[in-house]
Amino acid sequence: MNYEKYAIADIHLHLDGSLSARAVIDVAKKENIKLPTYDEKELMDYLQAPENCPSLNELLKRFDLPNLVLQSKYGLKYCALDLLKRISDDGVKYAEIRMAPQLSTSKGLTQEDVVLSIIEALKEAEKLYGIKSNLIVCMMRGKDNFEKNKETIELAKKYKDNKVVAVDIAGAEAIFPNDMFIMEFALVKKYGLNLTIHAGEASGADSVASALSYGADRIGHGIHAIFDKNVCKTLKKTGICLEICPKSNLDTKAIKSYDELPINQFLKMGIKVSINSDDMTVCNTSVKKEYETLSKLGFSEKNLQEFALNTIEASFADQETKEYLKKFIL
Repeated sequence: MNYEKYAIADIHLHLDGSLSARAVIDVAKKENIKLPTYDEKELMDYLQAPENCPSLNELLKRFDLPNLVLQSKYGLKYCALDLLKRISDDGVKYAEIRMAPQLSTSKGLTQEDVVLSIIEALKEAEKLYGIKSNLIVCMMRGKDNFEKNKETIELAKKYKDNKVVAVDIAGAEAIFPNDMFIMEFALVKKYGLNLTIHAGEASGADSVASALSYGADRIGHGIHAIFDKNVCKTLKKTGICLEICPKSNLDTKAIKSYDELPINQFLKMGIKVSINSDDMTVCNTSVKKEYETLSKLGFSEKNLQEFALNTIEASFADQETKEYLKKFIL
């Protein structure tokens, strides 16, 4: 089976969880950032979750070090360009990179500085590598975080026609549920912006239900929707796509094994599923590896094509880009 043919788009891809060891070392050396090691192989122990990761907390530790090199315009652009080159070399034709601008402001950058640095990288990557890409800006779950989140939303509005295609919210879903961010979601929808919400990963189907009620255009992960028939009915009726990331779900303990991944059930219900990598480095994966896994789990080539088409259609790319991508898989 030619599963690689379908791994051409990734619409759930976090920058900080997908940095290469080489990019981290290069930025650290240039900016005199202290690392535990400057050996690429050894550094992977700090960037990549161990096989059979014992806990979510152990996995989350792998995001600490990447954040150190995402605090300057140079570091942001360098790392984004490096990521886009790597996935382009792997056959990806379109990606939606997501990141939280507010997490890159500890050394004096404004959120706008951050967004502009990434936009610059996306444009340059298309010229250099031919890969098309857009940016999803993430708000962060947390207590009393409205002002920072509002700033993120305002930037999404300002750069709506300049590579920024959506707003997301990331963070500890179980600790800071969707209901805490009603004002943020309302503002996103007021501005007519696309909204994707991490839901139904660390929490249950009720998290997906609330995300849908607040106007989510896509659901990040959403696998636990399977436990509520009404939520599944809503997903089918609306055609809202789930951004499923199999290896990440396994590593974060959202599922105990691939047998628990409800993709087949979603297919039978007529719920749209897209396949994505989430955190390439942390989870030692890629969208190509995800399609390979699904082929080994018994999904047919027709299924893989359906996932790829769903990914393209659910993307926030313009129609011209969608038609361009479809030509690779039809």
